[in-house]
Amino acid sequence: QVQLVESGGGLVQPGGSLRLSCAASGRIFGTYAMGWYRQAPGKQRELVATITNGGTTNYGDSVKGRCTISGDKNTVYLQMNSLLPEDTAVYYCNARYGNALLYNYWGQGTQVTVSS
Repeated sequence: QVQLVESGGGLVQPGGSLRLSCAASGRIFGTYAMGWYRQAPGKQRELVATITNGGTTNYGDSVKGRCTISGDKNTVYLQMNSLLPEDTAVYYCNARYGNALLYNYWGQGTQVTVSS
């Protein structure tokens, strides 16, 4: 069993920055992809960023150039800059690992609100 605990969310003004953290407990083995997803009210959950055990990163189109994901299977970070009101959402940490990334776990989420 893997548990993911997010932190770092909060209220920030447009143009500001936030750094989210996700601490993973439990055994994550083999090939893995750690990531961040977000869900705004009334919208589907969408990709923010992922990072694999090989260091390959992938970003959602809406955050490219403004976000940086880093870390490993124990802790993963999301640095968000130049935040926009449309970045307001609950941000979820995700861990997928094992053969064919079969195992899939989610954190409880952390609220990010971008508002003046």
